[in-house]
Amino acid sequence: MPASPPAICLRRKNKTMRIRNWVFCTLFLSSFQLNAQLPAGTKAPAIRLPNVAGKFISLDSLKGQWVLVDFWASWCAPCRLSNRTIRKYYEEWKTKGVEVLGVSLDENRANWIKAIKQDKISWLQVNSPPKWDDPMVLNWRFERIPTSYLIEPAGIVQAVNPDPKSVSKFISNQ
Repeated sequence: MPASPPAICLRRKNKTMRIRNWVFCTLFLSSFQLNAQLPAGTKAPAIRLPNVAGKFISLDSLKGQWVLVDFWASWCAPCRLSNRTIRKYYEEWKTKGVEVLGVSLDENRANWIKAIKQDKISWLQVNSPPKWDDPMVLNWRFERIPTSYLIEPAGIVQAVNPDPKSVSKFISNQ
């Protein structure tokens, strides 16, 4: 489990200090994040969460195929852009045996469902309460979103935050 950020990154009462510390904390946590990611070659942790209809979907139920696990939220602008990119490639990937499992960290269920419709998401979607100390989040070891992991059919992480060309390359080499 990653270490805690330094005390300087904790919330400050003085607005000027918060702004000044923002640069340091952003740089520190960014470098911290690179070391904290769940590395390639690791067994993918479990996911078992409800979809839009309330039915539980598990990552284990997708074993035997490539899976891109994508952590996102409706309020996250970079995540919404990532959804558009995934949408461009999803049909192609699906024909090659790749499934996408979107894991939303939305607290507001209505906003999550609205974002799915607005972004025209057709791949699997599940929702996890946005608690950064949740065991599922801690097991996947990510600290920001969007974050995605490409999982091979045997359940092993092959890539962290792969771009679409990397996903296509991995699946064509199977």
